[in-house]
Amino acid sequence: MTDLFDIKGKIAVMTGSTGVLGKGIASYLASQGCTMLLLCREQSKDKAEAIVEAIREEGGKAAFHVADALDKAALEAVCDSIMNEYGRVDILLNAAGGNMAKANVSPDQTIFDMDIEAMRAVVDLNIFGTLIPTMVFAKGMVEHGGSIVNFCSESTFRPLTRVAGYGIAKAGVGSWTKWLAAELATKFGEKIRVNGIAPGFILTNQNRTLLTNPDGSLTDRSRKIIAHTPIGRFVEPEELLGTIHYLVSDASKAVTGTISVVDGGFESFTI
Repeated sequence: MTDLFDIKGKIAVMTGSTGVLGKGIASYLASQGCTMLLLCREQSKDKAEAIVEAIREEGGKAAFHVADALDKAALEAVCDSIMNEYGRVDILLNAAGGNMAKANVSPDQTIFDMDIEAMRAVVDLNIFGTLIPTMVFAKGMVEHGGSIVNFCSESTFRPLTRVAGYGIAKAGVGSWTKWLAAELATKFGEKIRVNGIAPGFILTNQNRTLLTNPDGSLTDRSRKIIAHTPIGRFVEPEELLGTIHYLVSDASKAVTGTISVVDGGFESFTI
């Protein structure tokens, strides 16, 4: 019987590859036989190189390219290089994104204190940092097919306090995911699929100041989050891997336009 989860030999491109989530996902998919091609900004070059070296030491295949997810010309140059070397892209993981403190509204502020430039930067990074790489790399998927996975958030489904810019941005990524799935399937056929993954609350360098105090203890925000998470804890980064594997494999061959939630039950909990 065919192994529906077999992804050996797949060529996978990943933006946002140098963070906690990106590193773990890239390493896992490489261990399953994917060739991982990591895209990073110039300032993250050393991190990307270290991830690639670690993957290779474990017997996996990986390389990195310097290209900002917002720079269409740079992405096109990288895409041309990848197509010349590998002939195709099977998987696109749009993991570039994140938040910045100035795009939040703290408890002692109101909307009239919002930093518009910070808000714009967060929206650009998350929405256009997903849209632009897709415009570039999906072209190579139209003919032979492929799977695109966008990174959504709990903010995709409901507004969360404080993270104003991030909430707007991730809601947009969710809408784009569903729209693009229908757009590509109806115009180019069933072989190219688009889905999203919405991680629950994971402790990362980006949200550490929101979720932990300087002494490492949980903030009031963290305690509220965990109180509304049925499994009673934060999600661990490696708990995303099975869902991502499913979305990029033939096991999800008829799945497109969905957002898979991995959040310990947070989205389903009310009171």
